[in-house]
Amino acid sequence: MLVDAHAHLLPRDYPAGAPECFPRMEPVDGDTARTLVFGPMRFRARDVFFEGERRVAEMTASGVDVEVLSPMPPLLRYDLPVPDGLGLARHVNEFTAGLCAFDPSRLIGLGMVPLQDPGAAAGELAAIAELGLPGVEIASNVLDTPIGDERFLPFFAEAERLGLAVFVHAMPSAGGGLPARARGTYAVGVQGAVAAASLVTGGTAAKCPALRVCFSHGAGGFPLMIPRAQYFWSGAWNEEPPVPERAVMPDDGPSPFEYARRFYYDSLVFDRRALRYLIEVLGSDRLLVGSDFPAMPREDPAGRTLRSMDLPSAALEDITWNNAFRWLGISPVR
Repeated sequence: MLVDAHAHLLPRDYPAGAPECFPRMEPVDGDTARTLVFGPMRFRARDVFFEGERRVAEMTASGVDVEVLSPMPPLLRYDLPVPDGLGLARHVNEFTAGLCAFDPSRLIGLGMVPLQDPGAAAGELAAIAELGLPGVEIASNVLDTPIGDERFLPFFAEAERLGLAVFVHAMPSAGGGLPARARGTYAVGVQGAVAAASLVTGGTAAKCPALRVCFSHGAGGFPLMIPRAQYFWSGAWNEEPPVPERAVMPDDGPSPFEYARRFYYDSLVFDRRALRYLIEVLGSDRLLVGSDFPAMPREDPAGRTLRSMDLPSAALEDITWNNAFRWLGISPVR
């Protein structure tokens, strides 16, 4: 079995009479695709983004048994007025639930919330659960503020209380200090790392120990920074026993490695050498398959690089499907 835990959707349409700040989906002449128009954005969306039958057919063709569907990240517009952001989230969430109803054994959806207002976002989580969606997608920052900022703690605490999974999708920051051409490459890695590090250093990971969080793209540079954080915490190299007199920033809580191994990470890192590092440092029980499909093409077949690495069968089964259901907190569907 193979679960693609990082795949995206777009609604086919938006309500008539919606606020002007809502997206639009415009027809494409002579084609089943539609064009997403959202402010200055123009994105041609193939019908697989919003048609259940086409979705399942393409999954089957690429060897995917189950997809975890999250909204395309441009929909996470935290600059909208809160009532409009809430209205947009509800429309997308209802569409997501409807799309997944086409084949609940193969399509699992995540909701979205207006995280610019943590109280409103927390309040919407119960509605997401009632729709049958086992989790929620958020961006790695909210208007340049990392998600580990204490203002977002009520949202994470409510997700933990309800048992909802959280998928953190790395998003470039307007104040990230990188040129525009780096937005899809280096900026994603930087923001993924900042988001994960902020949940640890901001106290969210300590205060919400049962929270199930997954980061896109291996959390960018975060896994490579953990050994340095571990040294500052313990004074020791190679995750050896602590040497307190050498520790720069000691504390009596869990180590940086322990915190990092509470999170999940999708394995969309494009290189088997990077995958080996993630497996060795974080553990095969922390990784999921991801593709960004259909915004990006999948490997053909899905999971090809993972399957080429001669991993033990138990490790491969964990990465290809077991971990996804553990993260989502639901029983495996077959």
